[in-house]
Amino acid sequence: MNFIKKHYKNILFYAAIALLLIPQTRQPIQVVLHKAIAWVKPVSINKAKLDNIPHYNWKLSNENNAVFNFEEAKGKVVLINFWATWCPPCIAEMPSMQSLYNDYKDKMLFLFVTNDEYSKINQFLTKNSYTFKVHRPASNYPEYFDIQTIPRTFLIDKNGNIVIDEDNAVNWNSDKIRNTINTLLK
Repeated sequence: MNFIKKHYKNILFYAAIALLLIPQTRQPIQVVLHKAIAWVKPVSINKAKLDNIPHYNWKLSNENNAVFNFEEAKGKVVLINFWATWCPPCIAEMPSMQSLYNDYKDKMLFLFVTNDEYSKINQFLTKNSYTFKVHRPASNYPEYFDIQTIPRTFLIDKNGNIVIDEDNAVNWNSDKIRNTINTLLK
């Protein structure tokens, strides 16, 4: 018993490392950590210099191979989220995305974009009771998105200005984001 009391910090440290190395426990731990970060991470609203989308030349496809032309997004408030089913920070922010989608789906355009196969996407959506539609790229991403990491999310105003450009997990259901969207929808 003395050995355990004397070395409990080392035992806990090695147990934590082991949990992070085991694939079955690593992802849930990472998701919880990213959720915690998302709740405290401030979102940066791009007020000083709005980057304007130079063109809307981009096509997406849905599960039925119906093509969505990004040209249809002109004049609308748009939230584009690049994500994957296997990505812990993506998984961490999805509940807040679903809450935002529930309240704004009829007022603005949501584009959830992934390269995952629809068999994995549908399983993920069903397992988590998510109701938003997911697209896959049908053409190359426009160069102005410059996706280096996921999740990566853009909030675009009606004039094609990128108002929010965030990577990593974010609480998308925050008052700050909702107030920003409400202002953009006026």
